[in-house]
Amino acid sequence: MPLLRTHSVRRVHGLSIPVLVNFSLVASKEPESARSRAIPMSPSDFLDKLMGRTSGYDARIRPNFKDLRFESAPPPHRSTGPPVNVSCNIFINSFGSIAETTMDYRVNIFLRQQWNDPRLAYSEYPDDSLDLDPSMLDSIWKPDLFFANEKGAHFHEVTTDNKLLRIFKNGNVLYSIRLTLTLSCPMDLKNFPMDVQTCIMQLESFGYTMNDLIFEWQENGPVQFAEGLTLPQFILKKESDLRYCTKHYNTGKFTCIEVRFHLERQMGYYLIQMYIPSLLIVILSWVSFWINMDAAPARVALGITTVLTMTTQSSGSRTSLPKVSYVKAIDIWMAVCLLFVFSALLEYAAVNFVSRQHKELLRFRRKRKKNKNVEGVLDGNENVESLRPSNGLRSSEPIYGTLAQIYSSNGREEDVRESRLSFTAYGVAPCTTGKDGVAPKAPNNSPQPTSKTPEEMRKLFIDRAKKIDTVSRAGFPLAFLFFNIFYWVLYKILRHEDVHQQ
Repeated sequence: MPLLRTHSVRRVHGLSIPVLVNFSLVASKEPESARSRAIPMSPSDFLDKLMGRTSGYDARIRPNFKDLRFESAPPPHRSTGPPVNVSCNIFINSFGSIAETTMDYRVNIFLRQQWNDPRLAYSEYPDDSLDLDPSMLDSIWKPDLFFANEKGAHFHEVTTDNKLLRIFKNGNVLYSIRLTLTLSCPMDLKNFPMDVQTCIMQLESFGYTMNDLIFEWQENGPVQFAEGLTLPQFILKKESDLRYCTKHYNTGKFTCIEVRFHLERQMGYYLIQMYIPSLLIVILSWVSFWINMDAAPARVALGITTVLTMTTQSSGSRTSLPKVSYVKAIDIWMAVCLLFVFSALLEYAAVNFVSRQHKELLRFRRKRKKNKNVEGVLDGNENVESLRPSNGLRSSEPIYGTLAQIYSSNGREEDVRESRLSFTAYGVAPCTTGKDGVAPKAPNNSPQPTSKTPEEMRKLFIDRAKKIDTVSRAGFPLAFLFFNIFYWVLYKILRHEDVHQQ
């Protein structure tokens, strides 16, 4: 330095002083700037500069709220800037607790939102992204997202708040939070338990209209499921059904997106707990058709037991279902099973009634014979009076003997008449007599009436009762088989295809 200073003085004389002064200043400043570049900014100072009080960042104002470039834009966007586009993504950890009585379902998810905030862009820090503490969420603007069909929700705070905040160099913000939600799911239970339900999840903005905020699904993997996710009663279709559900209210038009989960119910539980037991109860009621008709206690006890069991089974199938006004598939099954069991009980009542008809007929005959005998006695007294001589003399024959003969003859005549008496309802043609006691001749084309003894009548009605049991042994199973074919084809094939097409 001294040599340079002497040489400069010798060459430039008076003008050398300022030159030497400027040179010395430049040489002294170079180490200071190098020293300032070598010392990096502390993270705390960087965050204060990025979103602290000294940065001028206001969390109450959304990104692009005021932009002078849009002063000449049309009225909807004038001086407010473009709306913030928020890309949403959902990761489902668990899916379950689907309740038909309350018509809702419970789900545990990671809700991820990503948007761009130009005020948070940085270049002073070497990392491409910053993972910040969840407490910093209060220092930045966040979308006012809520779940439109939510019935209950809570955050997770074990061991710390389950939240993630990540800021990228270009100003992109990633906000992730873990939630457990109870969402409403209106269900159509007409095909229960062979139904397919569609449960929705709606994400909507509460306060920002579509002029300020727009939700959209992430392009890659908008809805993701945890590996091995299964449901106990349903098959969850992994194909995402994403839709937009923009809401129009009196306060404006609000952005809304939704995802639909298609749930197909599995019938294993209901087959074991409802269908197979009720089927066995119906088959058990048919056992009475093979029990002797004289064993009334056994057949009545079996019929009443199956009816009461079927009633209890039908009531149990409705305990886990809401009180809806329409008929469900399980209701039709239980009602028809109860009808078959009750019909089996009524079948024995019909068999018992038909088998006892010969007793009723014999009782009716005895009562009718007794009435005829009383009328015969009265007619005999009149005949005795007519046999008395007109001169007032006694007859040579005793009166009592005559009355006995007349009574006995009348009794035999009534026996003959009763033996000819029959009823059309029991398959025996009626028999009539003429005025002189002689039966009129029947036409050649009409069959001759035949009299049946009490034993024959008893056998006739018992055979008819046995025939009812014989027909029931084949008729009831065939009718139930036809019902099963119709039932399962209708609900498992036809209606199932209609639901899939919808």
